[in-house]
Amino acid sequence: MPRTFRFPTACCALLLAASIPFHARSSTPVVVGAAQYVDVSAYIHGDDQINAWYGMTWQLAQDFDYICGDTFCEGEYSNIEALRYRCSVHQVSGRIGMCLWMFAASHEEVDPATGKIGVDQAFWRCRTPLAPGTTLEELLAAVEGQSPLYAELPGGQGSIYEGLIDCL
Repeated sequence: MPRTFRFPTACCALLLAASIPFHARSSTPVVVGAAQYVDVSAYIHGDDQINAWYGMTWQLAQDFDYICGDTFCEGEYSNIEALRYRCSVHQVSGRIGMCLWMFAASHEEVDPATGKIGVDQAFWRCRTPLAPGTTLEELLAAVEGQSPLYAELPGGQGSIYEGLIDCL
């Protein structure tokens, strides 16, 4: 008796096998969806921590605006704008993975012959010089009650301002 090949059944089996992620086929178990690091906004909790975080980021922008004209905003890019300060936080331990402060600027020139405006744009991602293992709680405590731009960071790594010097 000849064997009959059931094309639809075989195709379904192949498609099902191909759709299983490769790591699911290995002998090492992988937990899907178990994020280790999250954005700080998903980590902070309680009124005190929320107020401390948003107060720090607001004050950082104010501090930068105050010094920009005499420091980083001289020269080709005179309109540098602080965009957003973000940190990644290990969701269990509270250790900071990285903090970045994003900036943008532009330089525009009008072509007198055509009236067109030429734009040279620039973007910076400035990393905060944090010591490995610094927790969000330690960072917030270090900048509490003072200008966060100049506050000494935990672990003696300098200040956020010193991180900008190497970046902008």
